[in-house]
Amino acid sequence: MTAFFALVGRDVRIALRQLSDSLMVIVFFVIAAALFPFGVGPDPGLLARMAPGILWVTALLAAMLSFDRLFQNDYEDGTLELLVLAPTPLWLTALAKIAAHWLTTGLPLLVAAPLIGIMLNLESAGYGTLMAAMALGTAIISLVGAVGAALTLGARRSGVLLSLLVLPLIVPVLIFGAAAVETAAAGFTAAPQLLFLGGLLLGCLVLCPWGCAAALRAAIE
Repeated sequence: MTAFFALVGRDVRIALRQLSDSLMVIVFFVIAAALFPFGVGPDPGLLARMAPGILWVTALLAAMLSFDRLFQNDYEDGTLELLVLAPTPLWLTALAKIAAHWLTTGLPLLVAAPLIGIMLNLESAGYGTLMAAMALGTAIISLVGAVGAALTLGARRSGVLLSLLVLPLIVPVLIFGAAAVETAAAGFTAAPQLLFLGGLLLGCLVLCPWGCAAALRAAIE
């Protein structure tokens, strides 16, 4: 676990040195969400109904911008080979890098989401559920995106391949995340949707680090 936390700290420090990459994700999130009122009109009722879907779609697209830097820099400078040969299990190394990705990408999206909700006139009853669903959903997106990033590592046009691999797998997160916020905003309990997201997160925590490890070994070989 010492190696795990050391690797998380290393990746977070690198991300802080390259702060523009993280800021680009947040700026894209804000700008993309701000464009919807221009396209569908400024009607507050309409924006309130569309707010959950807009938040989740723009958050997903913003997160996609950050997946290519998960392993690419380490792959290019040879650090990834050292990580593969290190005594630390590779699945634990992959999990550490995923955790660092969530801290530098998912957490800022989580913090920015209520501000976007205010801009889109989201009902006040939905904000608590929005934070809970975003916390679960962004973690799932980081886990699934890491597998896609590992599978496309070193490939030509990896960004296009990554999108084709990841976007279909994230659709359940988009559906149940938006449904949870809509249900809470309407005054009903969102427990079933949140439980589904929690179960999906547990499944991804079990499977995705192992999938990343296998894909990274294949990329190095």
